[in-house]
Amino acid sequence: MQIFVDADACPVVGIIENIAKEYKVSVTLLCDTNHVLSSDYSEVIVVGAGADAVDYKLISICHKGDIVVSQDYGVAAMVLGKGAFAIHQSGKWYTGRSIKSCLVTSNVRTLLITMCT
Repeated sequence: MQIFVDADACPVVGIIENIAKEYKVSVTLLCDTNHVLSSDYSEVIVVGAGADAVDYKLISICHKGDIVVSQDYGVAAMVLGKGAFAIHQSGKWYTGRSIKSCLVTSNVRTLLITMCT
């Protein structure tokens, strides 16, 4: 098991690292070239700044049983599909049931923004 963090704008990286140290679990922080991260504990992977580059990299390297921290519902849905665990940076666990609701809400919001602009 490993923890992967979509770390571009994640305010709880320090908390994640402290808990991971306590349980001796490795952590990988993923960010794009627009964000500078360093860590004494975690591996840091810097990905190109293209749209969703970090998301695609994260999904490609996580495996069944890993934990992924992301505020992105689409990433969470794909992670769950791989048999990994997904958690929002606020601490809310994504499940198969909850992710459907999140995706519908997100899609409706996007549609309304598109139609009203």
